[in-house]
Formats: sequence, C-alpha cells, structure tokens
Amino acid sequence: MDTGNQLFTIDDVLEFSRQDVRDLYKEYMNPGLAQMMGLLSFDKRFVKADGMRVWDEEGNIYLDFLGAYGALNLGHNPAVVEKALSQVQALPNLLQASLNGMTAALAHNLAQVTPGLLQRTFFCNSGAEAVEGALKMARIATGRQRLLYCEGAFHGKTFGALSVTGRSKYQQPFAPLVPGCQAIPYGDVIALENELARADVAAFIVEPIQGEGGVIIPPTGYLTKVRELCSRYGTLFIADEIQTGFGRTGKLFACQHEDIAPDILCVAKSLGGGLMPIGATITTSEVWDRAYGPMDRALLHTSTFGGNTRAVAAGISALNAIIEEDLPERAERNGQYLLRNLEQLQEKHGLITEVRGRGLLIGLEFAKPQGLMNRLTKGAVSKFSEEYLGAMVAGELLNRHHIITAYTLNNPNVIRLEPPLVVTQDEIDQVISALDEIFTRNHSHIQMALASTKTVVGSLFGKK
Repeated sequence: MDTGNQLFTIDDVLEFSRQDVRDLYKEYMNPGLAQMMGLLSFDKRFVKADGMRVWDEEGNIYLDFLGAYGALNLGHNPAVVEKALSQVQALPNLLQASLNGMTAALAHNLAQVTPGLLQRTFFCNSGAEAVEGALKMARIATGRQRLLYCEGAFHGKTFGALSVTGRSKYQQPFAPLVPGCQAIPYGDVIALENELARADVAAFIVEPIQGEGGVIIPPTGYLTKVRELCSRYGTLFIADEIQTGFGRTGKLFACQHEDIAPDILCVAKSLGGGLMPIGATITTSEVWDRAYGPMDRALLHTSTFGGNTRAVAAGISALNAIIEEDLPERAERNGQYLLRNLEQLQEKHGLITEVRGRGLLIGLEFAKPQGLMNRLTKGAVSKFSEEYLGAMVAGELLNRHHIITAYTLNNPNVIRLEPPLVVTQDEIDQVISALDEIFTRNHSHIQMALASTKTVVGSLFGKK
C-alpha cells in the first residue's frame, strides 16, 4: 500500500486489508507489537461485533472470552448504551464554563450503589488515571508521603500507577519512579501491619483479586483485616476495582464479598459500557474535603475530557443496565458453572495445574516443563513456557476454535477467561469443549509449541 502524502478518510479505513493494517502499525506505530500479534495470528481484521460475538473479514464468527479485560461486561456495542449516546448527541460534549447535569447524575448514581460512605467522584478517562487521582488524593488528604502496594499488582502504566505496579519488567526501564512507594506480599496482613505501624503511610492500594497477577484470590478475611489495619493506623485504603467492578466477580463490587468499604475506590473499564473511555476515583466526603474541600484547592486535580457528556451518558446507561439485568447474579451463577467444568478438565489434563477465580474472572495456570527436553535445552523450554505457553493456548483457541482469550500480563503462564457477563452456558460449553480438544491433542509443551507456530519454536532454538 503506497500511502505517499495521502490523508486517509473513514471510508478508506473501512476498505483496509489485514496487510494494510499490519504495514501501518509497523511504519507508524509499534513494529514489535505488530510482529508479536502476527506471530500467533492475533492480527486478524475484525469487521463487526455484537454481544458475545465478533466477525472477521472472511465472515468467521468468534466468541469473545476476553471481554477487553473486563471493559465489556455488557458485551460489544450494547444497544442500551448506543441509545444513550444518541440521546445526548446534540448536547455540548465539552464545556468547562458550566456544571454538567449528566456528570452530576452519574456521580449521584455511583454514590447510591458503591459500598459504605463513598460519595464524591472525580471523573477521568481511564483506569490508570483513576489510580493517579487516588494516589494524589491520599497524599494531600493525609499529609503523608509513603504508598504501599502489593507484589504482583497491576494498577496501570502511567508514572504514578506504574510506581505501584508489582512487576519489575514494567518498572525497571523507567526508574527512578515516584519515590516513597513500597511493595509487600499480597495477602500478607503481618507485612502490612509492620509497615503501617510506622504511621507514615498515606495509602495502601490493593486489588480485591489480582487480575493481571494471574487471577490471584487473597485469603478469606484479608480485605476485612486490611480495612481494620488501615483504620487503626490512619492510612487510607484504596481499592482498585477497575477490573473487578460492576458485577464481574458475582457482586457489584468485589469488596462486597467481605462487606467492607474502602476510603477510595478506583473504577473504569465497563463503566463506559464498552463504547466510551471513562474512569472514576470515588471517595468519602471526609477524605474529599480534606483533599480538595476549600475553594482554593478545587482545581488542584482536573481533566479536560474527564466527565464529558457522552462518556457519563454511557456510564449512566451502562450502570443502570448492569443493575436492572442483575448481571452480578448471572456472573456468580455462570462463573460457578465455568469453574466446575474447568476443574474437571484439570483432573483430566496434566498441563493444567490450577483453576482459580470468582464470578466470571477466571485464570487457568499451566504446568512448567520437566524432564529430558528441558535439560537438553538448558532450561530454554521452561523459560519459553513461562513467557509464551499462555499465548500459545490462546492462539490455539483463536485460530482453531474461534474463541478470543489472552494471558495475564504479570503471569503469562496463565490465560484468563473473562467474557462479557451476558455469556450463556451454551457458550461456556463451547470453550470447555475447545480446551478439552486442545489438551487432548497436545500432551506436552513441545507439542503445544509445534501446534501453535514453527516460528516460535525456531526462535527458541536460535534458528532464523
């Protein structure tokens, strides 16, 4: 495709081929990403989406069991959110010299459904921005500097959010990060209290379930103890429910499984109904007033696009639909069904070592390679498996069975099953059948690699 000095129109883009998109990514965006996505044929050109299904340019239909990492709780292109956007299309979308009724209404609605005394909301455009807002709020409200987070955590890749994200692969290239941030083991209340007892921690930020960490569920009672310790030592408890919120785990918010409330709640992803980018940092009146209460502090933290009319209209309609359709209950019921069937697969197939999750946030972890082949390759098979086996299984699901999944960022040996909450048991059965077929056909890591791509295997043994 010779682009020259051409400026593309929407009509042009709608006619792009798969190769056109691949070439543009390599030339103008991220060549490494284009190569990685192409390796396992994850660069298909999808042309239509509705509910659980997406269509490629050849007319093949795929089931989406990735759900945009939790952003598609209502599925693709939900009609109720499309309708809301059409209702506000004539309104000013960005007008800072005013107070926006739509924005105020969504803040009101969130206060009605979030746990505890959470009441004041700052709107932004993404989950990472919601975390940034929470960290800044904690420091200004407490006058303290230190921030605690968990090993294996994922809170985003902007500078502050990255500083409390628990994987060195993402942190080290950008060091030094925000000072005063310290990691502790996830689920370890003794380690938490040892740090909080110093009485200098502004906030402890934690995910009720570590999604990118490999779908890790903490011990029962962990969040209850976190709440107790933070209150005892004057530290703000920040719950990152960006991925677990809005019904994903079988409750509207995962904190409600232990009936506790944080001081600050971060949400995003499915709040936008899968159509608009929106995030929110929600806190109590007490914390907000300590941080931004006086008029001279009211503009210390702002966002040009945060709380724009179309984004909050999508949020109003998405939140109402999730509650009216009782999607948390559906996630609980269908999640238990999926877990039971996956546990049966685990008993049958040795490559699957653990199945864990809650609601419709489920991780499938694979065995590390053992034996002669691993020794002959001086551990290369093991290293390869830890980084790519999840991707290979996801590739098999995509290319042979037309099911979309992905591995978790902080533990690539785990694939996530995170479908829209509108998924049916018949669709779950299709995934179970596909996984059974894959592991019946591929008993070992080498077989899986050979089945997935010769290119990856060639790379493993240094061939070009």
